[in-house]
Amino acid sequence: MRTVVRAQSASGEKEPQALPSRRPLALSVLPRRVHYGWWITIGAAMLMFVGVGVGYYALAVFLRPLQEENGWSNSVVSGATGMYFSVAGLTAAIVGPRIDRRGPMGFMLTGVCLMAGAVAAVGYLETVWQLYLTYIVLAVAFGLSTGTSVQSILNRWFVTRRAQAMSIAFTGVSVGGMVLVPLGTLLIDKGGLRLAAPVMGVLVLAVGLPMVLGVLVWDPRQVGTTLDYGKPLELTNELLDDSVQQRIWTRAEATRSLPFWSILVSFFLVLAAQTGFLLHQLSFLEDRFGSRNVASFTLTVTAFGSIVARLVVGQFADRLSKRNLSVALFVIQAVSVLIVVFVDNTIVTWILVLIIGFTIGNIYMMQSLLVSEIFGFASFATVMGLVSVATQSGSGLGPFGVGWLEERTG
Repeated sequence: MRTVVRAQSASGEKEPQALPSRRPLALSVLPRRVHYGWWITIGAAMLMFVGVGVGYYALAVFLRPLQEENGWSNSVVSGATGMYFSVAGLTAAIVGPRIDRRGPMGFMLTGVCLMAGAVAAVGYLETVWQLYLTYIVLAVAFGLSTGTSVQSILNRWFVTRRAQAMSIAFTGVSVGGMVLVPLGTLLIDKGGLRLAAPVMGVLVLAVGLPMVLGVLVWDPRQVGTTLDYGKPLELTNELLDDSVQQRIWTRAEATRSLPFWSILVSFFLVLAAQTGFLLHQLSFLEDRFGSRNVASFTLTVTAFGSIVARLVVGQFADRLSKRNLSVALFVIQAVSVLIVVFVDNTIVTWILVLIIGFTIGNIYMMQSLLVSEIFGFASFATVMGLVSVATQSGSGLGPFGVGWLEERTG
């Protein structure tokens, strides 16, 4: 059985799009009094928990052990990390239009399996070329299984409650940081990367596969339901109207628009700084506190701050200007990072890493919300994939730039 839906092209013509019906196991066993859209957000959160928790936060945990166990310099390992983000962004750009046409489910399944294998392989690296090859595979997996794929699902299930749904789903990212960073650190202390990396790989499979196969559905019409669980709020923003949300954008049309370049440039700069700080935060604070465990706990504090702030912001962000809120988050983060780097005080450090955590998760969420609000959900993956090439490249340049500067200036 296939459900035919129609999307609005840029020229105003209707283009048919056939969607296969889908009956995941969770649809049959979970309570029906809760609209399935909210189970989608929980499934997305669980996938982000392992996908981003391992594919993002764990990179910070691997950074120092890879140097110590193999004698590699900071810039070598940071370079691999930088390349990782660029490849992940390029992957998202390549598959973006295909996600908009066919959905992300096949890509997500492939990505979860590749991620599990690549993460496990990190524990057995012996040469620099193996490091870079493994990180390329891991980056492709990240680009397929998380980010654009997950967000494309959420954008189709929610419009007027989009920020609220994303705040719940993206909580999985922060919980991943809170849980997997200390876990990875503990495993490395017990058995090095040869213990930590395979355990992380098994965790990706154990959590990711059930979510992709048994819970997530790309479009609510595939299970015979409606977006915003059938009770949409009164539209207070004309950008949420169907004429905007269901418009079909080509890559060429998107790149000729001012909003596209505004989002791309601003988030390129901000994510370069944010990721550069975050991935070196563990090593930096380990030197400051003299303890790897204490330093890893600061990442937990950062992630905790991200959870709290995102859930709070998600409750009212649907009614606020996404642009003004983004600017406020940029300024708060910039000031906090400057102070934490230059003020060597324990109490101040703990307070500021918490504040930085407040901004980290919301900045990622705001990027997605701005793209979906301006370019709609019908072409979200196409546009977000292009934005991701630049912003992920910024995320890659940040760690490399920090590592390069640290080696030369301290």
